Amino acid sequence: MDRYYKERFHAQQNLIRKTAPLMEVNEIIEKVREELRKIIPNAMEVCILLLDPEAGNYTSPLQCALYEQPVNCQSCKRNRPAVQKAIQKKKAVVVSQSEPVRRMDNSLVAVGSEYAMPVFVEDRVLATISVVIQPLTRYTRRDFFLIRDFADILGNIILNAKRQWEITQDKIRISRKLNHLTPFVPGSVRHMVDKNPELLTLEKERKEVTILFLDLEGYTSLSSRWPETQVNAIIEKMFSSFVDPIHRSQGDINETAGDALMIIFKDHDAKTNAINAVKAAFEIVDQNRAFNLSLDPEIGAIDVNIGINSGSALVGMSRFKGLLHTRMTFTATGRVTNIAARLSDHAKLGDILIGEETQKMVAG
Repeated sequence: MDRYYKERFHAQQNLIRKTAPLMEVNEIIEKVREELRKIIPNAMEVCILLLDPEAGNYTSPLQCALYEQPVNCQSCKRNRPAVQKAIQKKKAVVVSQSEPVRRMDNSLVAVGSEYAMPVFVEDRVLATISVVIQPLTRYTRRDFFLIRDFADILGNIILNAKRQWEITQDKIRISRKLNHLTPFVPGSVRHMVDKNPELLTLEKERKEVTILFLDLEGYTSLSSRWPETQVNAIIEKMFSSFVDPIHRSQGDINETAGDALMIIFKDHDAKTNAINAVKAAFEIVDQNRAFNLSLDPEIGAIDVNIGINSGSALVGMSRFKGLLHTRMTFTATGRVTNIAARLSDHAKLGDILIGEETQKMVAG
């Protein structure tokens, strides 16, 4: 018995060691079933059937060895009685008289008993392991425990691989959006760092600034109704029309986030910064009206909501580290920025909302 538990332990450690360096879900699943084939001598084939509705997004089906030519493993085993019973009962099932496997040419492959083991993650069946052995052979108690051990490990492996895939896809999606919008971000930040690399290590300084946030009303609805490439093209064209008004008013486009822009007015005294920001806002609204007239009526109008606030902020270089790259920007942080963002959130149907300090400086 001690030798049996030792064998299980080594089998688990060996599986973890071999799958640890792998990132692709398909590679991990293939390695798991390869190891199961090795440790179950009578196995004709081992199939791992993913039941997650999103599985098609992050993996592709494996190929079944019971066919003369490659066949989708999911279609081969998903409807077999042992698999269906294991899913319904949420427990391991053995079918002693398993049906033969029918090939594409209608020829039959005789198989022995079939064992189906659900793979659980947080009480949810994420996959099923199906093991078919040779005719006239039996599973041993050792086989059952080893399959169960592998099922326990496999659940966490698949879940972690799926989460990693989701994180990576999200980072790629964000990166693509930023890449679409990089023409709007001034090259001044890059030039500043090229000329003065020490800027990255300097402390931020407090300055009187005006912050303008703008975002697009109806962007979510637009994204749900039209292809991503078409939506990106529309947004890029619209934002391009805002660049000249912003630069004419000495504003720096600081942040881009899909349907939003943050612009800093910081190069003059507090009153001039505020006036420039409001002037830019009126020009942006005019550009937006003209742009909406050029859109296909089926797309509908896209309103630009703007929030402006003035005050003291910490201004300087910031470095944002992500999974894909490091991004540098010249930014302003503090209460003045937060309030400008809130005003933008509250604006509706193309409103321009300004904070109290901005109102005082542009009055008259």
